[in-house]
Amino acid sequence: MTESPLLPKQVFFTTGTGRHKEKLSSFELALRNAGIERYNLVKVSSILPPHCKVVSKKKGLEQLQPGQIVYVVLAENESKEPNRLMSAAIGVAIPNDREHYGYLSEHHAFGEKEKVSGEYAEDLAAQMLASTYGIPFDIDASYDEKKDIFKVDGRIVQTKHYAQSAVCGKDGWWTTVIAAAVFVL
Repeated sequence: MTESPLLPKQVFFTTGTGRHKEKLSSFELALRNAGIERYNLVKVSSILPPHCKVVSKKKGLEQLQPGQIVYVVLAENESKEPNRLMSAAIGVAIPNDREHYGYLSEHHAFGEKEKVSGEYAEDLAAQMLASTYGIPFDIDASYDEKKDIFKVDGRIVQTKHYAQSAVCGKDGWWTTVIAAAVFVL
């Protein structure tokens, strides 16, 4: 099988928050806070390619050029409702066998802090990966129960999440939160 030139070799994760009286400007500031505002972002679905290496944000950004088309799995949320808590999170599940693909998930919610939103996104990614192996996975089970399934089966090496939360101010300005998995070709 010939390798596709669009198959990402690396991925990095980032989060950001933006506030502005204009919705679009709030989103731009969240991208800027995350360090990815200078790229043409294309949203893709949630597959972590086989052999795709997780790198630091710094290393990933060093390989990108302003204006470049960059593929991302992006979770975003925005509001201008005073005192509104919001979050955005990316979860990742990386299989032990790097010949197999992994999963990324995006989750955004109101009323959830980073930890809750992040753990939910992580669970979603793990559930999607587990289903490809035919491993039963009860998303409502406790954290320890799910981790035991992975330890017994031995196929899911790492699950992690990246999340951002924020509370809207009382001034009526837009607040935007993002979390992103950014692919490097």
